[in-house]
Amino acid sequence: MMLKCRMMKWMAGMLLCTGIVFSAGAEDPAGVRDTLRAEQADTLQAERAEQVERADSTDAPAGKVEINLEQALAIALSDNPTIIVAGMEIELKKEANREAYAGLFPDVSLSGSYSRTLKKQTMVMDFNGQSQSIQIGTDNSYSGGLAVSLPVFAPALYRSINLTKSDVELAVEKSRSSRLGMINQVTKAYYQLLLAQDSYDVLLKSYRQAEANFNVVNEMFKQGLVSEYDKIRADVQVRSLTPNVVSARNGVNLAKLQLKVLMGIDRDIQLEIVGNLKDYEEKLFENELNNKNYSLDGNSDLRQMDLNAVMLKQNLELQKTNYMPTLGASFNYMYTSLNNDFKVSHYNWFPYSSIGLSLTVPLFRASTVPKIRQAGIRLRQLEETRQNTERMLNMQVQSFLNSMTASAEQVLSNRESILQAEKGRLIAQKRYEVGKGTILELNDSEVALTQTQLTYNQSVFDYLTAKADLEQVLGYDDAVK
Repeated sequence: MMLKCRMMKWMAGMLLCTGIVFSAGAEDPAGVRDTLRAEQADTLQAERAEQVERADSTDAPAGKVEINLEQALAIALSDNPTIIVAGMEIELKKEANREAYAGLFPDVSLSGSYSRTLKKQTMVMDFNGQSQSIQIGTDNSYSGGLAVSLPVFAPALYRSINLTKSDVELAVEKSRSSRLGMINQVTKAYYQLLLAQDSYDVLLKSYRQAEANFNVVNEMFKQGLVSEYDKIRADVQVRSLTPNVVSARNGVNLAKLQLKVLMGIDRDIQLEIVGNLKDYEEKLFENELNNKNYSLDGNSDLRQMDLNAVMLKQNLELQKTNYMPTLGASFNYMYTSLNNDFKVSHYNWFPYSSIGLSLTVPLFRASTVPKIRQAGIRLRQLEETRQNTERMLNMQVQSFLNSMTASAEQVLSNRESILQAEKGRLIAQKRYEVGKGTILELNDSEVALTQTQLTYNQSVFDYLTAKADLEQVLGYDDAVK
């Protein structure tokens, strides 16, 4: 197939050459016959290099996975370790909340004890003027039973429960922030891969066009229709594009690897994405027409600050409970046995039970006042920080909107520039074929077209990335339904 294409290009060059009138100052074909062999060898070497390049870039490995942006986001949000860890953090905070609630339930315990008397207690008593010593107690003492305690009024416990509830809400919001960050990273990585692929396609197309121009110029040189300088310039143009094509191909591979890492998939999986940047042009202008009232109500940073403020207030109330009394209830049901031997089966066990209330009233605790003051200072600090953060976020929103507007205008301008550049290249080709133009004009027209196409892709990419950053700041987390 490649040989067939080469033959068609050669025949087209021959037809063009035969239709052109020799200029007065053209070189004699017989005069350059000795140099043609070396030049043909260079041409064949360049053709082989191109074949290797095309084989590397177009070989389609088996088992490729094609995905779009929505599928990439869905995979990332389900398999990325960051999202998984954030979900685990929520479960951890929920368990802490259950632990706080457990303080409302009674504590029930079974207890048992055994003691061996090494030396019994001696008591001296006076009987009719005579003192008499008596040893009291037994050698073995056993006790065991049930103990129950229950908080009746515990203000600190109630405040702690409310604090853990807010901590769970904060963990959920942090998980949402991680989700928003992952959506932003995956979206931008996806767009980066689109940009890399589109840039590679543009450069590869430019390389092939430069090679086609070289083939035409080379055939015209063989016929003595153009100077050797034109052939050298065409050859240099082809060779100068080769590093750019190789670099662009490496950029595609690197962008794919980055997207795989964010998606949490194995690097050996052959990943291909659907579409190109031009597919987003219509959505681009739809977003410009749909002017929205941008609000920071969904911003995760502000939400976290609001939850932190709630927790600081709750912590302040918790510190104030140090001035409040606590009341607890207790119940005990025990069995005891006192014996001098180890005949357990003959022991007599005697039960006893009790119920009681314990009231604790704090009178003075010096550390409470500084803690209350510290909580108040932290709360005021957070309020100032929130105001400054909100101003900075409003500035970022306006900056992203300005970038989107500028990029949209650039897309319109660059699209028209591509049409003009394509027309200019066609004119330059015709002028050169009829001998009215120079090789410099032909190369310049090709460079202008390539640069315009790259600029167009970059402007679409800039708009999409600015839009992704804007959605992250505004807290749009509905990217994946």
